[in-house]
Amino acid sequence: MIVYPAIDLRGGQAVRLVEGDFDRETAFDADPVEAARRWADAGAEWLHVVDLDGARAGEPVNGDAIRRIRRAIDIPMQLGGGLRMREHLDAAIDLGIDRVILGTAAIANHDLVRDAVLAYGNRVAVGLDARNGHLAAAGWLEQTDVSATRLAEKLRELGVQHFIVTDISRDGTLTGPNLGQLAEMVDILGHGVIASGGVGTVDDVGRIAETGADGAIIGRALYDGRVRLDDAIDLARRWQHEL
Repeated sequence: MIVYPAIDLRGGQAVRLVEGDFDRETAFDADPVEAARRWADAGAEWLHVVDLDGARAGEPVNGDAIRRIRRAIDIPMQLGGGLRMREHLDAAIDLGIDRVILGTAAIANHDLVRDAVLAYGNRVAVGLDARNGHLAAAGWLEQTDVSATRLAEKLRELGVQHFIVTDISRDGTLTGPNLGQLAEMVDILGHGVIASGGVGTVDDVGRIAETGADGAIIGRALYDGRVRLDDAIDLARRWQHEL
């Protein structure tokens, strides 16, 4: 299981929100490149980056910060936030992003998902950001009645291999992941599930591994010092050897 340190970008800075609320923001690094280097130096295998401004605007916004992060580190990066058109995906791939994440666009624009998978294969992921099992869109500002599990099944049929599963009510709260939701997604999809939201202790990483998820995204707990990245990676690797 891979541990993904998260960098959420707003106004060019690395920040964290609570439950996706833009009014409940904490800024951690004025220069997100410093955060990226810190996680890479600590042994991160991948980096998870979200353009929060882009998610609200419906198009990429923090391009300069993303370019600087990509130039500063050698590890793979996955990027989401505001990627709603094919040209957005192409630009990110051309920049050197290793995996692009479709969120809002994946809910309604299945043609885009299909085309993206045909072009980029397993470099395409979908973010399933849910409240009470139903997906939110537009930077989590719009609530839909679309079932996260049903959409996951449909998009798997289109060839999507990676799904980032977030319980919005847990995101940034440090109260632990929604293990029931994760286990259900793993049962439905079999592989490619990446957990996001709620990690507050290193033991949460082990609990995520127990569900069979392939990855865990950690944000606030790393920045607050509640979880050491090397400890989380070591635990994830031990689980991988035991499974």
